Amino acid sequence: MKFITAIIKPFKLDEVREALSAIGVQGITVTEVKGFGRQKGHTELYRGAEYVVDFLPKVKIEAAVADDILEPALEAIEKSAVTGKIGDGKIFVFELEQVIRIRTGETGADAL
Repeated sequence: MKFITAIIKPFKLDEVREALSAIGVQGITVTEVKGFGRQKGHTELYRGAEYVVDFLPKVKIEAAVADDILEPALEAIEKSAVTGKIGDGKIFVFELEQVIRIRTGETGADAL
């Protein structure tokens, strides 16, 4: 089992969710986050004053997937989240040791 964490642009969330649902990913967790990478923020004008926005709004998507759908899930995220511009985000993949469904007590891949 693997744990996928993807940081994407907020307006791409619906496309990514639909793409993951289409390949059989049953559940995701979404968190609104702020951060920066190579983009290094940007400047904005507010009431005539210019100021620097260091942390940009992003969305963090987390999903636990079985090994057999890891590659399709990564492809789905990558294809649906891309804009071709700086700041598209990143995908991280971690090994997932154990999953337990609290309601039923199922463990491992059955709990996904």
